[in-house]
Amino acid sequence: MGEKLVITIDGPSGAGKSTVSRALAGRLSYIYLDTGALYRAVAYAVVKERISPGDKGCLLNLLRRTKIFLRNTDGRVKIFVNDEDVTEKIKTEEIGLLASKVSAIPFVRETLLSIQREVAKGGSIVAEGRDMGTVVFPDADYKFFLDASVEERVRRRYNELEAKGTRREYHEVERDLLIRDRQDRERKTAPLRVPQDAFIIDSTDMTVSEVVEKMVTIVHTT
Repeated sequence: MGEKLVITIDGPSGAGKSTVSRALAGRLSYIYLDTGALYRAVAYAVVKERISPGDKGCLLNLLRRTKIFLRNTDGRVKIFVNDEDVTEKIKTEEIGLLASKVSAIPFVRETLLSIQREVAKGGSIVAEGRDMGTVVFPDADYKFFLDASVEERVRRRYNELEAKGTRREYHEVERDLLIRDRQDRERKTAPLRVPQDAFIIDSTDMTVSEVVEKMVTIVHTT
């Protein structure tokens, strides 16, 4: 086992990956890598530049002239697009759905792959996303797949949006989540799937603390 450890947490939307990953990284004093935010940053740039994600020529040109990077500020990782802090701006449903579409494009994934692996060179990390243990870090020291029932994932997402002051009908949140699930599982490039040798955790009836405690126990005892 190397000195710099890599822990991956994959799973569908609403399973609690971000919350759990941040908490686990904090508990272990590791770097937290939110790979989903990188794809959201690309989606944000697409919306801002008003280009069609289906126009691969324009999208490739956009990526070549757009600098996307992560910065650790006061213990919190923020994401920037051409020096603009977009950490909060990329958390909308619109950006999330578009991010799922652009993440299915091979050259987008290839572009962001180097950014993700570069972060791992800086120290031990907890990387969360949808292909961390299958594509980005296939040789990770510990792989987790975090899941939950559709009903629970919709409930969490609905409550999260309400807490942010975003009003959405419950059925709209459910519809968007199911669309995202289908896009993630059916895309040709790096579809969402359980990594080989992953520890599968169903968080439906678990608190964040319980999930983190279970992961810490696995890391310390296996």
